[in-house]
Amino acid sequence: MQDEYRTIARAGVHETEVNRSRFLCALAPAAREQEAQEFIAAVRKEHADATHNCWAYVIGADAAVQKASDDGEPGGTAGVPMLQMLLRRDMRYVVAVVTRYYGGVKLGAGGLIRAYGGAVGEALDALGTLTRRRYRLATVTVDHQRAGKVQNDLRATGREVRDVRYGEAVTLEIALPDADVDAFRAWLADATAGTAAFELGGEAYGDA
Repeated sequence: MQDEYRTIARAGVHETEVNRSRFLCALAPAAREQEAQEFIAAVRKEHADATHNCWAYVIGADAAVQKASDDGEPGGTAGVPMLQMLLRRDMRYVVAVVTRYYGGVKLGAGGLIRAYGGAVGEALDALGTLTRRRYRLATVTVDHQRAGKVQNDLRATGREVRDVRYGEAVTLEIALPDADVDAFRAWLADATAGTAAFELGGEAYGDA
């Protein structure tokens, strides 16, 4: 698994103009390829009167799925530069659709490549991006007497408490960077006089 990746902070649309052609770049998060395709279909429907609706998406923290379409623009002048911009910015789980309304001035291959790639870059800057980092999930089980202090200490040190369950004891689900696991185990033993149980689970991504 990748240690971290970037994704968009929010969905949105950013418009640029190049030689009287309007370029509207719509960005959205997409956890699965199907979501990306549904978003593309929705934008195409909304802008059915546009000259072109070119698109690109990257799915997977390791960029396992990468697809792009020129939608009638000369081959390699639209979808590929859009995809390259997403990859250059380390973007994952994101879909971009650039809608072009032709303004009467031909841009040429180089101009198209700059316009489509630039539309995606500007939209990323305008909408903002987030870094998501890989964490180990872990479970801490502690008695009720010590649970409150442990929770407060976790939050005070910026640890992410994902879930709290109350039963005979209190179970806290937390997320830790891999590198912190040993130090955290030692801290927990010290903070609870060795009474807390600590169990490592799987991996997940969270906001860095």
